[in-house]
Amino acid sequence: MDRERLIDLVREQMPEQRWLHTQGVMETSVVLAGRFGADPVKADLAALLHDYCKYWPIEQQRKVIEQAGLADDLLQYDKPLWHAPAGAWVAEQELGINDKEILDAIRYHTSGRPGMTLLDKIVCLADYIEPGRDFPGVEQIRSLAELSLERALIAGFDSTISFLLQKGQKVYPMTIMARNSLIDELVQRSG
Repeated sequence: MDRERLIDLVREQMPEQRWLHTQGVMETSVVLAGRFGADPVKADLAALLHDYCKYWPIEQQRKVIEQAGLADDLLQYDKPLWHAPAGAWVAEQELGINDKEILDAIRYHTSGRPGMTLLDKIVCLADYIEPGRDFPGVEQIRSLAELSLERALIAGFDSTISFLLQKGQKVYPMTIMARNSLIDELVQRSG
């Protein structure tokens, strides 16, 4: 499917404000890809599709996760995580995206995962720091992203984990494992 058709399909799935966010994630992903040596075309496509299912009814997201056998444990955690694996599945099954690296970047953009690929890191971080984002600490994360994907993502995960703890909500274990894995990467590089 060509890019213009995908853009039309994505826009149809979300309100205008979310489309503006998606455009910001696309632009930021391409910048980060250039800065850190990833494929900008893949970064752009994964970013375009990252929130494809975000505004689907929650029961429709649940149905996709259950029927496709995707990370059933995810259903025990915060519903805003669900659109990522559902979106990756829909991108593959309905939109014809067959690049595993792109699909994984969509799948893990909300939770992260241990051993994140370069593209995973770029799309996840771009989702945190795109120009429309405004939350306490975002400027620090943007500054860290000038030099290190890993340090910026650790700060992003710290922000998410802190937010969930302050609200008395559960933290998805894979996010903690992703954070720890990034710390291990930094230790290995410096050692």
